[in-house]
Amino acid sequence: MVFTSTVFLGVFLPLLFAVYFLANRMARPYVLLIFSLFFYAWGEPSAFVVMVALMVVNYVFGLVIAKTSSRGRWARLVLVLGIVTDLCALVAYKYLGFLVENLLPAIKFCGGNMAVPKIALPIGISFYVFQIMSYLVDVYRREVAAQMNPAKFMLYVSLFPQLIAGPIVRYSTIASDIDNREANFDNIVAGVRRFGIGLAKKVLIADTMASIADVVFGAPVKSIPCAYAWIGAVAYTLQIYFDFSGYSDMAIGLGRVFNFRLLENFDHPYASCSVQEFWRRWHISLSSWFRDYLYIPLGGNRKGKLRTYVNMFTVFLLCGLWHGAAWNFVVWGVYHGVGLVVERAGLKNAIAKLPRPVANLYLMLFVIVGWVFFRAPDLSYAVAYLGNMFGGAEAAFTSFAPALDFAVLNWFLLMAAGVIASYPVFDRLVARVPEAIRLVSATVLFSIVYMVAMTSAYSPFIYFRF
Repeated sequence: MVFTSTVFLGVFLPLLFAVYFLANRMARPYVLLIFSLFFYAWGEPSAFVVMVALMVVNYVFGLVIAKTSSRGRWARLVLVLGIVTDLCALVAYKYLGFLVENLLPAIKFCGGNMAVPKIALPIGISFYVFQIMSYLVDVYRREVAAQMNPAKFMLYVSLFPQLIAGPIVRYSTIASDIDNREANFDNIVAGVRRFGIGLAKKVLIADTMASIADVVFGAPVKSIPCAYAWIGAVAYTLQIYFDFSGYSDMAIGLGRVFNFRLLENFDHPYASCSVQEFWRRWHISLSSWFRDYLYIPLGGNRKGKLRTYVNMFTVFLLCGLWHGAAWNFVVWGVYHGVGLVVERAGLKNAIAKLPRPVANLYLMLFVIVGWVFFRAPDLSYAVAYLGNMFGGAEAAFTSFAPALDFAVLNWFLLMAAGVIASYPVFDRLVARVPEAIRLVSATVLFSIVYMVAMTSAYSPFIYFRF
């Protein structure tokens, strides 16, 4: 089920609001759990079974870890068993086909043969597996107490606003919120407003940018001229930001309605002036997860420069793989890892001396190039596309020329609006508007976007496939 779908906006959400707020405080966590499970099971019954099985198994692992001596041998053994179980599920569903496909030449060389498995990827598995693993580690570290109520543990994992595409929520963030089922009017108003902002990002900006990027990236790569290659790359750069940050806004807003304080996931990343700063602002829940559960345990920056560079590179290689079982995602992760290593090796000192607009331009060029790997259907397409961007290709693009030439002016206007909205200056201007006007404007915007979303075609969020 998608936040922008007619079923969600017109049936699921109104029905949930009615049942939840009519129920008493004791029943509300169970109402949320039932609706969250239904939300996930709506389109993928088989994936629902996988998620429930992992929740049950990890609930037991958490109890066992909590009942053993702190950081003792048995606690460590159960923790490793739990993490291996979760990773095996993730690898089996997300990476097995990729692994077999790339090992097939070696298998055939040795005289064997194997069919590449076609396994349907459970939607959102990368997100909820990371949540579960962070829970087990935090229980093992005694940073949180294990949740004794199985229904409340399942609610933590399956809470529908953030279940499918994040933010990746740590148990410590919402442990107290699970039991706090008071209806807070201020939270409801703030949450609905935040949900409306996210819906507007998705429907008005991300989907519009998608219509541009899809035309360009959907063309044969040899037919895309230099100028259109840049237009497509910039459009996708705006699409993925407003699509994903829009989803995060909706998730945070819905969480707020139900008295959950989900942490921010974006902080104007395109206003950054270095790759390091970008990753402090982009997909914050994922980058902080890798920092706390992989980078620091590997030694972080405490074991010398070379080890620091290796750790950073390892983290971003795995970050690329987390996003998808394909070589273009691996290269995207390596690309960002190399960028971070080069900056830490000395480039950041040179960047710091640049005027902020120039440093921001450097970062944006770096990011736009990276998004080409992310958007391209495969690695060879991405390489050829970048060749068009920087090689000055003068292909005719005849298949799309009439439509594109007519639309180019509108494209630039829309992209300009998107660029402005992605920088803090837009929020600062809005903050100067009186609260009463902002509230009325937010209500009108929500009403318009709600109607647009109800009548628009199905448009999945980009991060649903992860």
